[in-house]
Amino acid sequence: MQEQLSEKNTDFNPAHLLSEFNQQYSRIMTSLMNTPPSADVSKFSIRLGTLFAKAALNNANDLNSLLQVQLKAFSRYAALGDYIVKKSQGIDAVPAIQPKTDDGRFRSSEWHADVNNPETSNTTLWFDALKQSYLIGSEYLQGFFQQTDGLTGKEKRKLDFYSDQVVNAFAPTNFLQTNPDVLKATRESKGENLLNGLRNLADDLEAGKSVKMVDDDAFELGRNIAVTPGKVIARNRMAELIQYAPSTETVHSRPVMIIPPWINKFYILDLSPKNSFISWLVGQGYTVFVISWMNPDESYRETTFDDYLKDGPLWAMDVIQSITGQNKINAIGYCLGGTLLATLLGYLAGQPDRSVDVSTATFFTTMIDFGEPGDLGVFVDEESVSQLETKMEANGYLDGKSMASTFNMMRSNDLIWHFVINNYLLGKPPAQFDLLYWNSDSTRLPATMHSYYLRKMYLDNKLAQPDGISVLNTSIDLAKVNLPTTFVSTELDHIAPWRSTYNGAKLFTSEVQFILGQSGHIAGIINPPSKNKYGYWTSTKELSVSADEWLESATSNAGSWWPKWEKWIKRYSCKKVPAREPGSDLYTPLADAPGTYVNL
Repeated sequence: MQEQLSEKNTDFNPAHLLSEFNQQYSRIMTSLMNTPPSADVSKFSIRLGTLFAKAALNNANDLNSLLQVQLKAFSRYAALGDYIVKKSQGIDAVPAIQPKTDDGRFRSSEWHADVNNPETSNTTLWFDALKQSYLIGSEYLQGFFQQTDGLTGKEKRKLDFYSDQVVNAFAPTNFLQTNPDVLKATRESKGENLLNGLRNLADDLEAGKSVKMVDDDAFELGRNIAVTPGKVIARNRMAELIQYAPSTETVHSRPVMIIPPWINKFYILDLSPKNSFISWLVGQGYTVFVISWMNPDESYRETTFDDYLKDGPLWAMDVIQSITGQNKINAIGYCLGGTLLATLLGYLAGQPDRSVDVSTATFFTTMIDFGEPGDLGVFVDEESVSQLETKMEANGYLDGKSMASTFNMMRSNDLIWHFVINNYLLGKPPAQFDLLYWNSDSTRLPATMHSYYLRKMYLDNKLAQPDGISVLNTSIDLAKVNLPTTFVSTELDHIAPWRSTYNGAKLFTSEVQFILGQSGHIAGIINPPSKNKYGYWTSTKELSVSADEWLESATSNAGSWWPKWEKWIKRYSCKKVPAREPGSDLYTPLADAPGTYVNL
């Protein structure tokens, strides 16, 4: 056997490998010992433990419900035993339980019993049984807490969410001994994958990072990402305004203004050229402007939601009018940028004498009615917001990493454990993926603004209420907004659940088109026609029906929703005029796109 190993890998040196393991292990332990425990994490653990204990105690007093959950689990395990016996005898059998269709953890063939292959039958049956046993145990734990009485709705939501985190963390895929793909890689590389994984972990800990999703060196703004030609044509304390250079000889006279979220940076809509919505839109013959927000520091502590409105889209609209001579603008808002766009529309409805107005509004994955915020509601209650406010008071802002961690937890299998397996167990380098690069480029949130946003929107749902909020001394009533509107939401959105965005669309009383794309919050929007990857649903039903009734009546369409939307907005974009180069006599270009604020 040793001779065989030597023939396959003459460089194999167990002593050297062990020495390297010890060196990387020492680096990891040094980093861990130099990282003080977080008081916030300790407090949170105590509160969560108390909640789980309360649920367990309540269940212990409801023996009938507890018995029903246990009987279901016993039935599942009995079916698993029957499955194992039949498969071991070469008899076809139906699994006791199957992973959900969107669960990618068990796609490897090693997780599925193959009794027709004598060389692997025992191994695959063992891993298949382990997989099903884990799924049954997960179902039992989740069912145990779901049937708990005596808890508030928010408490139940927290139990559901954190019980999911527990079962995700203990999946057999996350451990060397119970992941067949990792075991195979370890055998084939003689342990080099584990050594590489330790190096990756040590590097991340020393850099003060959580698990690394992407190769930071693979992308550079302005070189291979955010490369659509354009100029920064205006700048203020809050934002830069970018105007993109035309790629057609003529353009629609009515310009387009994009309001991105300030939780992340604008170039989600200008990733690598093949994935750039902005580049595609310019190519359809539109003059496109985008707001690039400042990444605030402590000096922005007192910056308000009103400041984002006044020095964001209102300021940008004045500049756009001056450059193009147009007093009507087609506006697009993405996520939180869409929430600001809705506020802008409510404000403009109360300002009939303003010289420049919005002609059409498009909302990408936008929450306006926050009555059902989905999993984000787990993190937004009075206790959590008060704790965040205390943290923001110390710094003057909320670090973007905190928000990123929250979003990642909402899809922990895809955005946490997948990378743990890839980077630390398989020992592979991080991916070179433009979307993940953007996702890792987080921004900070000013304390005053973010507190207002969490309280007025998430806790009190005031934007959805007539005159619920007032901005720039103007009461906001979205029912008074009267212009064509399109909402684009996505089926698997974990940040802005589509049924909630649908409820927000119903707040407008004028023409509203609703498009439901496949996939999630980002991939469902960044869905270029050239890829033909995800489809979308449309319906002629009035939005007065429920979200589920709308979906039942909807037509499934193949390919990207971009052309469908562009056909709609073209109707409101007026005649063609000669293409406009960025800037004007009053607004001399200040810098090339993507500008300077995006690098802060």
